[in-house]
Amino acid sequence: SIAILLYLVHKFKTPDHWYPSDLQKRARVDEYLSWQHANIRAKGSKLFLSKVLLPLLTGQPLPPEKLEFATEELNVALKQFEEKFLQDKPFIAGSEISLADIVALVELMQPVCAGYDLFEERPKLREWRRRVEEAVGKQLFQEAHEEIMNIKNL
Repeated sequence: SIAILLYLVHKFKTPDHWYPSDLQKRARVDEYLSWQHANIRAKGSKLFLSKVLLPLLTGQPLPPEKLEFATEELNVALKQFEEKFLQDKPFIAGSEISLADIVALVELMQPVCAGYDLFEERPKLREWRRRVEEAVGKQLFQEAHEEIMNIKNL
């Protein structure tokens, strides 16, 4: 998906903030896009699979201790995300939204859809989410997540 996003950015010459031409800002985007695979994506997907898909497929809930472990792993990644990537900036690469923010929020919505509101007790993360949603448009954001938000109703 990252390769496709980069292809689209180059092919359609999107506004610079999505994938900045400024080398330092672009390095921040690239750094996050490289880091997230083994951290936010892996841990968020693991929690989603554990809480929703595996019980759906097997008919059995995951043992609480395994769910707790998956949640704790995600919490460690979220703390790193806040401290290393968000810091005190509005967006990952600085003052404007980028591909890194879109990729991050999409991955973080998986645990939310599984019933784990990871934004609830994290004001910095909650405010960042609000800014990302506003930047892409709340209606578009809701439309893009409509199916996965209803996954528990299967």
